[in-house]
Amino acid sequence: MNTSALIRPAWTPATIALMVIGFMVFWPLGFAMLAYIIWGDRLEGFKRDVNRATDGIFAGCRRGSEKAARWGNVAFDDWREKELERLAEERRKLDEMLNEFDEYARELRRAKDQEEFDRFMAERNKRTAPTTTSGPTGATGPKRGKGSNLLDD
Repeated sequence: MNTSALIRPAWTPATIALMVIGFMVFWPLGFAMLAYIIWGDRLEGFKRDVNRATDGIFAGCRRGSEKAARWGNVAFDDWREKELERLAEERRKLDEMLNEFDEYARELRRAKDQEEFDRFMAERNKRTAPTTTSGPTGATGPKRGKGSNLLDD
């Protein structure tokens, strides 16, 4: 998505100002702008899905009318269809690569989080481990002193 646009689905000064103005002029406009700010980044995928569905439904009608309008430029139509198929295949490959990268990044974050958690637990266990002292017979055991055991008090 283009992040340099003035009005984009994010909390920018322009979108906040438009939302406030929308609420002042007509409250549904303010809600519409708020919805765009919150869920606008999902619109790209939604638009793409709707466009693909409608393209599939109306493809036959469009092809028939385009061929009639061109009066038989079959070579161009064939080339154009091949190019569109090639571009669709490239888009599919790019989407797969994006999904693979997202999965890789998720796995890196999970591994980093696991490493930090393991380090935290190791440090925590070092701090809370009972300290041992050597007794007169050389045996080691936990330190005992006044208040260290409920029965000793």
